[in-house]
Amino acid sequence: MAGADAKKLIAARARALGFDEVGFAEAALAPRQQAALRDFLAAGSHGEMDWLARRVAARADPRTLWPEVRSVIAVGLSYAPSEDPLAPLAHPDRGSISVYARGRDYHDILKGRLKDLASFIAARLEATVKVFVDTAPVMEKPLAERAGLGWQGKHTNLVSRRHGSWLFLGEIFTTLALVPDPPHANRCGTCHRCISACPTDAFPAPYRLDARRCISYLTIEHRGPIPEEFRPAIGNRIYGCDDCLAVCPWNRFAAAGREAKLAAHPDLSSPPLAALAALDDTTFRARFSGSPIKRIGRNRFVRNVLIAIGNSGDPSLIPSARALAADPDPVVAEAAAWALARLASAAPLEAAA
Repeated sequence: MAGADAKKLIAARARALGFDEVGFAEAALAPRQQAALRDFLAAGSHGEMDWLARRVAARADPRTLWPEVRSVIAVGLSYAPSEDPLAPLAHPDRGSISVYARGRDYHDILKGRLKDLASFIAARLEATVKVFVDTAPVMEKPLAERAGLGWQGKHTNLVSRRHGSWLFLGEIFTTLALVPDPPHANRCGTCHRCISACPTDAFPAPYRLDARRCISYLTIEHRGPIPEEFRPAIGNRIYGCDDCLAVCPWNRFAAAGREAKLAAHPDLSSPPLAALAALDDTTFRARFSGSPIKRIGRNRFVRNVLIAIGNSGDPSLIPSARALAADPDPVVAEAAAWALARLASAAPLEAAA
């Protein structure tokens, strides 16, 4: 089958499977994208994410990861929220969870559909394929940009003209030689809203992220105590942060995501901090079964909840923090002590108000 016809066949099947975007790229990164990766790692901006520093050659060149690959099929699935993603920030006695983690784990959903698409390609086009969703040293956002799905904005995330900042990404590597789609032009212009919105100043410059200052990194990837300098700015964000994504002007074109399995569960849109602080390992696992939140474990999650409790200024949450002051996990116990101290210092202010 001719290249153009093969692309049409693949794109039609991808959309029939529910993907919102599909594009085709050469199995290579642009020199500037390779340089950005090297600079990010050289600066130590990846923090404790040692897996990013491993197999750098494979990240910088898909052909190092798989020498037979000739083309990359990039797909996107919208998870655009139907409501203001930052609304929970106005309720300090409740937790704010990143939009992507309010529903089912997207890895499971994307991987299943990618495997369906890959099987279709292998059968109809007699090609060898490999599927990736955050499971290998693959630079998803640069490849999606090269495939025309969008561009990497000043917040380093992919931005789509149709879906704003709300796209889950996946890739199929294939031995098929497919004509690449044109890379998407950068349309950030002079806008700096994402950089200005960051509560912890995690962007030292446009298109550069220091993960060590990023709330998403601190609440998800960082294992130990969260540095005190960042704790007040975290507010009630207990898993991830959407501020830089939510303020992007391109979001105004994004319709709410169509995938029902990604829709927010009511109890994860703005859950009470007191209830979350009371979770032990068993109840944590049960509550977050099928959720990406489960992977960070009870201790790290409750640590985040205690930071939010300390920032709440709500004296009714003192018993919740006090109950964890002697927690077996030292990081949880330290966060509880910090929360109690913060609430005690806020008490006179509450009384004066």
